[in-house]
Amino acid sequence: MPGTPPIHPLKDVWLKPRRVFRELGSLPVGITDYVLAAAQGVATYMAVYRTQFAGTHATAAEVLQRSLSLGPIVGVLSLYLFAAIYGRLGTRAGGTSKRNQVFHVLAYGGIPVAASLVLWAFTALLIGEAAIIDVPGIAAPGAAIAGADTDGFVGFVQHLEFAVYLLLLLWSVVLQVMGLSEIQGLTTRRAFGVWVLGQLLALLAALFVSILIAILFPGIVLNAPH
Repeated sequence: MPGTPPIHPLKDVWLKPRRVFRELGSLPVGITDYVLAAAQGVATYMAVYRTQFAGTHATAAEVLQRSLSLGPIVGVLSLYLFAAIYGRLGTRAGGTSKRNQVFHVLAYGGIPVAASLVLWAFTALLIGEAAIIDVPGIAAPGAAIAGADTDGFVGFVQHLEFAVYLLLLLWSVVLQVMGLSEIQGLTTRRAFGVWVLGQLLALLAALFVSILIAILFPGIVLNAPH
């Protein structure tokens, strides 16, 4: 009988997450995990700016600079935080896993989010700065239309870009839940509960840290880029 074909984690995780996470379970956290974590941080920063901080009048260059400088750091630190949270929650839910296994799940399970950087780049080629920030009147490079037609095209691409990003984000959630289920030996439903609770705990931790920093260092501005 032919042997089992080798696994290619970056490609196969999209459709064969359980097998990928089983294969990665015995491996230590490596450079690929960190690169994926950093890419997720950049993509998440850009998405958060796009949806929450659009009224700060930052330029596209400033958003990109902040994303590329802060995103990788936040991405890696976030994965360490989530790995600790999910490891603890999984144990309390009756599962067993090691820290490196959880880190692999978060890093490789977040590949769809990391891949959204390709989406941002492609959209920027179509509509320029408007792919990153709202710039009234910006037209797609080389477009022959103008006025309302141009604004309509830019708006359509912006909405399509965000919709695709949400689909990629949802797929990352599916991969991570399936990964937690596999490595911790939990049912998919229980693994989803662990994922949701972990997100809530991380949100509370981030809020607490933000308040603490604001109290201890009142001169530090934690607002969006400006």
